[in-house]
Amino acid sequence: MLRFAYFYTLIAENMPTQITQIDDAKRRTTILRVECDLLREDAELLRRIALDSHLLTGNSISIDLADLDFLDSESAPILKQLEDVNGFEIIGTEIFLQTLVNAAEKE
Repeated sequence: MLRFAYFYTLIAENMPTQITQIDDAKRRTTILRVECDLLREDAELLRRIALDSHLLTGNSISIDLADLDFLDSESAPILKQLEDVNGFEIIGTEIFLQTLVNAAEKE
């Protein structure tokens, strides 16, 4: 059962970044679903949301990148730090990579 869903929309270079927070109280987990582009400023906000959510709820945190269209080189280390230092799970990378491969094959 989902307890809360929050939506954060950022505007960066005419492309909105949407972060959807889904809290599952029964499983004690929070999923942060990221859509569109993830630039450094967006990744920093994602880090603050993830850390705050973990501190407030004690839930484990999963960051879902399946619906991501673009990940810049400055945001990647922030995600890596969230995974390595804070123990948050990064999911959906296989789908993100397949989307990139499909887009490259179309060109």
